[in-house]
Amino acid sequence: MKTALWLYMFLFLAYFDLHAQHPVLTPFALSLGAAPAFIGWMMGIYALTHMPGNLIAGSMIDKHGSRRYIIFSLSAAGLILLFQAHVEMPWQLMLLRSMSGFVLAFLSPACLALLASLSKDPVTQGKYMSGHGVVHTLASVLSPAAGAFIVAKSGFSGTFQSLGWLLILTGLIAYLTVPKTSRLPNNTKEEASAPAGKLPFSLRLYIVPFAIACCQGMLFFEISLRSGGHASILSTGILFSSISLGALITLSMLFLNHYSPGKRTAASILVLALCFYALAAAKQVPLIGILFVIGMAKGLLFPALSSLFIELSGGASFGRVFSYQSIAMSIGSFAGPVAAGQLRSDISPYFAGFILLMIALILLPFRKINSPIDLSARAHL
Repeated sequence: MKTALWLYMFLFLAYFDLHAQHPVLTPFALSLGAAPAFIGWMMGIYALTHMPGNLIAGSMIDKHGSRRYIIFSLSAAGLILLFQAHVEMPWQLMLLRSMSGFVLAFLSPACLALLASLSKDPVTQGKYMSGHGVVHTLASVLSPAAGAFIVAKSGFSGTFQSLGWLLILTGLIAYLTVPKTSRLPNNTKEEASAPAGKLPFSLRLYIVPFAIACCQGMLFFEISLRSGGHASILSTGILFSSISLGALITLSMLFLNHYSPGKRTAASILVLALCFYALAAAKQVPLIGILFVIGMAKGLLFPALSSLFIELSGGASFGRVFSYQSIAMSIGSFAGPVAAGQLRSDISPYFAGFILLMIALILLPFRKINSPIDLSARAHL
């Protein structure tokens, strides 16, 4: 538990730093003369360069443990932000964003693998995943508005320098607090008999993180470009924070971890799909209200999805399992803003997101995600 608390502490600082950039990057790119289509590619390239990092991270984390990759990811990302404070051309910003995407690709699989290895009990693992989500969400509730406030006081350059030094400091905290474990547990019979590079379950399940990340990319792109990109940075930050606030509510409901992660995953995808349909069709519904419900669905989804992957993996190859999840999300995060930038003049990106989420729900392999937690849920409730 002590390890988890230390991990949560520096993860809060890291996620605070990263999410503070969300309402800042699009106005900054516009100030450099970037066009909306270029901004879509800039947001997408960050996710695209995640993939080679995720491919490297999977086997390396299983072999060496998470510590060194957490420290490297945070420190390198901080240095890149210091350089980002001095860019003058849009292509320079895209180059640095692509580098940032690569180095940060190690962070999420390493953190999730370390948390998953702290317990073998499914309910306890679910609580750890929920705790990770709570920390992430608390940071993202505060950081968008904080980022907008820092820009108003210090400008774009001062903001990126402040966030860069914060990431470097967080890397130092990780160096001092993350335990020096040799490697993650990876010696089960299933792992010993499985061919190298193989997963203990079908790749079909990764359609879920792909679809979620793609729709999230579309959502963030559209929110940032409200009113032709001239919406207030502060109002944009408040909208991003409303998503995080909604997620915080469901993440705090720890009793939900006693229910089947498969059913929680399916229910949250359905709610997300309905929200995207409302964004596309019901213009009179307050945007902040829909975003709040989207946040609640995300708060239900991500711990459930992580628990589902842990359960189906049989306790083996956590690094590879979560790196593949990050790859799926990276592809979706790349495709989302790029598709939104190309399609928004012909079709609502929100409607495209609704279609994609319904496809993911239909393709969800329900027969394979019936969790044994279901059998014990009644005893806990």
